[in-house]
Amino acid sequence: MNKFMKIAIGFVLAELILFLLFDLLLLLGKKEEGRFGRVEAERVVRLLEENKEWRDAPEKVDLSRFQTIRGVKVFDSEQISNYDYVVEEVDGRLYRIEYEPVRENRDFLYVNAGFFLIFVLTIALLIYLYRTVIRPFGAMTDMTYELAKGNLTRPIREEKSRFFGKFLWGMDMLREKLEGSRKRELEYQRDKKTMLLSLSHDIKTPLSAIELYSKALAEDIYETEEEKKDALRGISEKTKEIKGYVDQIYQLSRNDFLELRVEMGECYLSEVLKPIEAYYQEKLGRMHTEFTMEEIAPDDAGKAVEIAMGKEADCLLSGDRDRLVEALQNLMENAIKYGDGKRITIRLSEEEDCKLITVENTGCTLEEKELTSLFDSFYRGSNAANIEGNGLGLYIVQNLLRKMDGDAFVSVAAGKFQATLVIRKA
Repeated sequence: MNKFMKIAIGFVLAELILFLLFDLLLLLGKKEEGRFGRVEAERVVRLLEENKEWRDAPEKVDLSRFQTIRGVKVFDSEQISNYDYVVEEVDGRLYRIEYEPVRENRDFLYVNAGFFLIFVLTIALLIYLYRTVIRPFGAMTDMTYELAKGNLTRPIREEKSRFFGKFLWGMDMLREKLEGSRKRELEYQRDKKTMLLSLSHDIKTPLSAIELYSKALAEDIYETEEEKKDALRGISEKTKEIKGYVDQIYQLSRNDFLELRVEMGECYLSEVLKPIEAYYQEKLGRMHTEFTMEEIAPDDAGKAVEIAMGKEADCLLSGDRDRLVEALQNLMENAIKYGDGKRITIRLSEEEDCKLITVENTGCTLEEKELTSLFDSFYRGSNAANIEGNGLGLYIVQNLLRKMDGDAFVSVAAGKFQATLVIRKA
């Protein structure tokens, strides 16, 4: 804020100095114009010296050849003139030669008025920027710092500024979402810990029974074959019981570690594709990767229309627009990360009442047998060596689509990897 004030004051002072310098140049120019009028008066004097007829009747002097001379008269001290003039003596008689500068005085006033108006508008603009942008922004300087520290409980103060009102509203929504996510994460971790402790306790009972059966068999406590068989059956049953608990622990550690929520609604296909095209057209251009996407036919009525060959019709989809964009963005990032960087293509197709969006990239080295595991959480294919990642991208994509009554699948053809979103039409 202080820096803005210094810049603003410096800008105003610089403008004021320029204003004064320009005024000075105008004044010097007016002096030059007055000097030019006196120079032309000297020329009139020479004409009078050369022409006796004009000396006797100076009003007959041809003034069309002069820019500033407005009249030549015999000097009369009582006569009033509306112009600047000089008095010259020619052949013993005094003449008044009247002249006018090329630029009139009112022009100088107009220029000064214009500069003054610009100066006032500049100050008004700086004050406006200070009140609507700089001061509200200064009041928000600690907001992101508090969020970074994890202080999510303090609401963000609303700001009337038209420039930051929506931004602060969005930041407060982000804060509430982060706070809610943290609470849900704590509840999940608490429930998970409780469940693990409970399962661990439950495992102790069959484990103790197996230990007793094993000890009895080792010490040959059982006398009959029937007792030994009962002990072995007991060990088998308790082993199955422990296996069941282990499966529960495995499922607990595997499922629902990510809370993927969707808000079902309706959106147009173009609303999903346009942000992807706008972002990746520029990004892939910088990477020198060829990027193509089938065009969507515009529809002023907002409904699917019959279109010319080579374009897909826009259509209404059922799902969460933001989640669909997120899923498609995950596929694009995978194509960039695991492809060879030569070409990425987005294709559109239809199947029954669904719209299919396929992201295809060149340079796939995966084997067919790996495809069934790509949607598993934390699974990384054989092409992921030395590439950062956590193996959650496709897992998230498939789970999001299934929550929207859709699906996702992958395929490999001729060295090209294809990941497809299946989205229900509205």
